[in-house]
Amino acid sequence: MRRGIYLWGSLLLALSLVLSACGGDGTSSNDSGSAQNGSKSGGTLIYGRGSDSLSLDPINVTDGESIRVTQNVFDTLFTYDKNLKLKPDLATGYKVDGSGRTYTINLRKNVKFQDGTDFDAKSVVFNWNRWSDPKNPYHNGDFPYYSFLYGGFRGDKNHLVESVKATGKYTVQIKLKKKTAAFISYLSVSMFGIASPSAVKKYGKDFKEHPVGTGPFQFVSWKRNDTITLRKNKYYWEKGKPYLNKLIFKVIPDNSARLSALRSGEIDLMDGLNPSDADSVKSNQQLQLIKRPSFNMSYIAMNTQKKPFNDPKVRQAVNMAIDKPAIVKAFYSGMAVPAKNPVPPTLWGYNDSVKDYGYHIKQAKKLLAEAGYPKGFHTTLWTMSNPRPYLPEPQKIAEAIQADLAKIGIKINVKSYEWSTYLDKTTAGEHTMALYGWTGVMADPDNFLYPNLSGTETKKPASNIAFYQNKEVTHLLEQARVTLNQHKRIELYKQAQSIIHKDAPWVLLAHTTQPIAMSAKVKGFEPHPMETDALEKVYLDQ
Repeated sequence: MRRGIYLWGSLLLALSLVLSACGGDGTSSNDSGSAQNGSKSGGTLIYGRGSDSLSLDPINVTDGESIRVTQNVFDTLFTYDKNLKLKPDLATGYKVDGSGRTYTINLRKNVKFQDGTDFDAKSVVFNWNRWSDPKNPYHNGDFPYYSFLYGGFRGDKNHLVESVKATGKYTVQIKLKKKTAAFISYLSVSMFGIASPSAVKKYGKDFKEHPVGTGPFQFVSWKRNDTITLRKNKYYWEKGKPYLNKLIFKVIPDNSARLSALRSGEIDLMDGLNPSDADSVKSNQQLQLIKRPSFNMSYIAMNTQKKPFNDPKVRQAVNMAIDKPAIVKAFYSGMAVPAKNPVPPTLWGYNDSVKDYGYHIKQAKKLLAEAGYPKGFHTTLWTMSNPRPYLPEPQKIAEAIQADLAKIGIKINVKSYEWSTYLDKTTAGEHTMALYGWTGVMADPDNFLYPNLSGTETKKPASNIAFYQNKEVTHLLEQARVTLNQHKRIELYKQAQSIIHKDAPWVLLAHTTQPIAMSAKVKGFEPHPMETDALEKVYLDQ
């Protein structure tokens, strides 16, 4: 997630604590600006975003808007830096025994949760028991990432974890039932933020609205569909951080309205900038433009369990009828490339030998006729109402797809839903076609392929919203998980991508380089490819 410099001088630490105490829960004079007299500490950053979070319990979320907040409240055992290199976070290191199945993880000492209780090995075991055991009194929710990474829950036949126990005050032993290539990477996933056992016990099912972790910022309040307010965590283990007194996430659904709010000073930083507005931001001396390294994909998922999308010829025809380069040119302003694989080209294991379908109207019509639809058919394309990093203008992109498919006789009704409803309905499989996207949360092909395209992930609420089931693909993905040799894993992933391409459960659209706009006074912001931005290093200069 984060982590930078460890130690600062005692003067800066004392000053930061004084400013934090003065600010309290409300806004003080120090909140208006921070880099006064050479200090980086103090101030309030307002982060404008397109939609609200769904939950603030990290183990129960998979959407970016929830993760954007929880990653600032919780820490994980390991994390990826901005160069996608794995490093310790709440852990300090690990070793694995000769069997390749038993991991001993050493933990950071002198860390406190935001409620003042101590972080130690028992805390990690408590969290793991909560995640893994459906009978645990605090196992409230679906916990989808635990289930798909670890083969289900405790008691399930394919559950990967044999035992988790504290072997010392700051040492945890995790024993797996079989070798797992990406296991340490799993521990970096933001869903596995370590929660305060005391707070989980105190709030129970309501913990999702009262999150308590060890991260740089502490939860204050949540006004639904408006703001989530965090304040500086006075117990934060990285001395001198965070610099900000307060961090506010503000919902402004429309991209243009959000940019207007940035220009007027109502917010300090925004995501979801329309690529077409990038030049105007760049030319404004009061603003600055930066680009997030690409680590995502946008796509259309076709529900393979519903007619006519149960026929691969129909799905291939749809792929050939959509002019992806034109869509990228029209709506991404040079900040995206057309996609052909369900893995970003910057990630190892990418199969560049796959040849994209291309834009071929005549061939698409021929395939439709062979499938029994010579005159096309009627269907519905779903899209979210709010912009996403991989879909900056979802409604307009849906309308462009609608126009393309009309050329082969497929008449599309475009239907949109607000974000939380959209997720509920698509994971329940109510759609026939749906615009979607994915941003990686770990630098491993498993994170892109397994949740989205493995046949094991079609149980509702499904992460595989194409409800695509190919036994060979699922076998290859399962095999790659237990293969420790990376070269062999690469070959397995390449094979899987070739089959997926032929089966065409998706139309891959684009890999985006997301433009981010912010006030010129915002300093220290480093966009992370996974969108796990290090906001504890951000400060205000004015």
